[in-house]
Formats: sequence, structure tokens, C-alpha cells
Amino acid sequence: MSAALEVQSLGKRYELGEREQYRALRDTISRVPRRVVRKLATRGDGPRGPRPHAWALRDVSFDVQPGEVLGIIGRNGAGKSTLLKVLSQITAPTEGRAIIRGRVGSLLEVGSGFHPELTGAENILLNGAILGMRKSEIKSRFDEIVEFSGVGRFLETPVKRYSTGMYMRLAFAVAAHLEPEILMIDEVLAVGDAEFQRKCLGRMGELAGGHGRTVLFVSHNLDAVNQLCQRSIWLDGGRVRADGLTDEVVNEYLEQHIEMSAAGTWVDLADAIRTGTGEVRFDRLRFLGGGPSGVPCAGGPIAVEMVLTVRRPAFIGSFAVTISTLGGTVLISADPVARSDLGLQLEPGEHRFRISIDAVHLTAGSYVIGLWLARGRGDKAWSIYDSIEQATHLDLVADPASGSTVGQAIVQCEADLERI
Repeated sequence: MSAALEVQSLGKRYELGEREQYRALRDTISRVPRRVVRKLATRGDGPRGPRPHAWALRDVSFDVQPGEVLGIIGRNGAGKSTLLKVLSQITAPTEGRAIIRGRVGSLLEVGSGFHPELTGAENILLNGAILGMRKSEIKSRFDEIVEFSGVGRFLETPVKRYSTGMYMRLAFAVAAHLEPEILMIDEVLAVGDAEFQRKCLGRMGELAGGHGRTVLFVSHNLDAVNQLCQRSIWLDGGRVRADGLTDEVVNEYLEQHIEMSAAGTWVDLADAIRTGTGEVRFDRLRFLGGGPSGVPCAGGPIAVEMVLTVRRPAFIGSFAVTISTLGGTVLISADPVARSDLGLQLEPGEHRFRISIDAVHLTAGSYVIGLWLARGRGDKAWSIYDSIEQATHLDLVADPASGSTVGQAIVQCEADLERI
């Protein structure tokens, strides 16, 4: 059986200072004054040298088999989104080629492929036509798309009036239910709430497992990548750094990129990979174990101190510290605010908190500390303020007296929240 996708020595180079040459009327019109300005700016300066450039992708090669779900991971700027744009034929490669066997549907940014002046219903029909589907095929899926998206009340409203979340819900529903042979999903699911994210991940699993569709999934959510993808590639600086079983690739990536810190040392989170609205953000953290040395021990207590910045008055209904495996599986989740059902009101400014976990019942080894802030599960306007799945690396040392063993995933544990 031929591969659904063959990528051969693919490269994409961007000229710095130049825009991508798309054939849109507004770009053609806007180029006229730019040319005049550049001509005046360079008059009398003599011949111009070669423009500086940067390679977003270089020598990228891999194959994807029909029905395979391929995860694509990497830091911001690694070339993940550029790769999907090239494979979706939004932009042309500078070198190499990609052989695509099948109809491609892509969701690379919120509302991609939507016309803002058309209604939600009209955009469903438009997207189906773009995918090459017959009108009868689109109509047979229409009700499923609307039900999944949850925007039925606004179906006859122009999508330019949709919120970002509504836009994304309808865009994903269209892409997932019109079922192209190859589906490409970029990191757009972070816009939605956790419930809808789970719904989307479940749908992608159905497409790959039950429907035999080929899926390329770009995400910073490594736990989701682990769940959906048996195989993944790691892009680093526009090149393929690793290609193999997802758990192995993810472990290699995490060991390279998770911030290493010693007990008691503050970790700056400015460059951490995160999702959320940003109204409340984690700025830095440090962790401490029990005992005089402060080093966390397996089976012993641990305290995580955090500094937050609040940009506007915010109600906190969920405030958690997680401890996960390097592969992204959450083993411990300490959320004292959600357990209390009281919530926490924060005013703008800097705040410092400590979450203390009574006992970390895990064996000695390497783990990852994650952070989570949300408005609250019971609120209809529930949303994530800030979520960092890999904030820092945690090494638990052996403590023979504890006799600790690795258990199953712990949804909640005994923990206290303290303002310091």
C-alpha cells in the first residue's frame, strides 16, 4: 500500500523583510505604494545585496501511512505550523516535495477557510465544496456538524460576529465531520475550554481508529499526543530531530527542553509553553522537600511556591500543581481550591502562594511539575487562565524509610494552599 503522505527533503525559506506572495487583490494593491517607498529609499544607494533569509524548514523527510495518526512536537518556532502550511498547499516549498494521496482537510488557525461575511451554515457548505464534496454529502453531515459545534443558535449569524471560541468550535466540527482522507490539525484546540478539547480529541481518535483517516496532529499538549499518536516526530530548528514511537520521542524531547532546577531555586516561567487567557499568569516557581536539606524524597512531603501576576480582578475556582511522568501522564494532582468549593478572589498585582502536598507516593526518579489556574468547574463562563504542563523537572530521591511505590493516577491528594 502506498503511503498517504511522502515528504522528501522538504525545505521552506523566508526572505526577511518580504511578505509571502499570495494572489490576493488587497496584496496586489498594497504592493504598489511599498514599491514606491522602497524605490525612493534605495535611490542613489547603488546595487542592493542579497536579502537576508531564514530557513523555517530544512531537509525534512518522512512518510505517513493511511490510517496513521502522526504527532508533531517541538518548541515555538521549530517549524511545525510551517510544515502543515506547506503540506496543506497554503504556501509552496522552497525545495523538496510532498506527495499527497487523498483529499486534505486542515485546521491550522481559528476559522481558517471561513468567509467572515457568510453565516455559519453557509460556511459549512463552502468548506465542504472546498474539500471537493458533493452537496448531498455535505447535507448528510450537516446536523452532526451543528450538534458537535454547539453553535446551532447562531447558525444564521455571519461568523464575523462569532467569538474566538465559537469560531474554533464550528471550524473544527466542519473539518472533523466532512472527513477528508487526510486531516491536519494545528494547535488551535488550546482556544477552547477543557470539555471541548476532550470532545475534539475523542473525535480525532474516532477518525483514526474507526474511520481509518490519516491525521497529522501538532500540539504542545504532550499528554494528548501520547494518547492519540503511536508515532511522532520532533522538529527542532526546522529539522527532524527524532522520529519514532511517541513515548520515546516525547521523553527525549522533555529531557532536552524541560527546565532543570534544584530544590529551592526559583524557575523563571517567561518562556514556558502555556495555554490560557493570560488574565492570571504564573511568573516563577520553586519547590522544596521536607527535612533539613529541602530535597524532595519519594514518599515525603513537597511544597511548591509560585509567584502570580494578575492583570484584572479574577475569581479562581481551580488552582493546581500536578506531578507527571516525563511522557505526560499525570500521577498526582493537588487542587486545594477546587476541593474547598470556596474559590479565591484575586485583585490586580503580584501574588505569592504555596501549595503543600502531604506525601508524594511515588518511587524515586524523574518527574515533571505542572501548573494550572482556572475560573472554576461550576461557572458557566469557565475558562483556563494559565496552564503549563511542563513547568520544571523534579527529581525524587530514594527514602528507604518511606517504602513508597508508584500507584495509579491520583486525581486528588491531601494539599493545602497558603498565601505567603
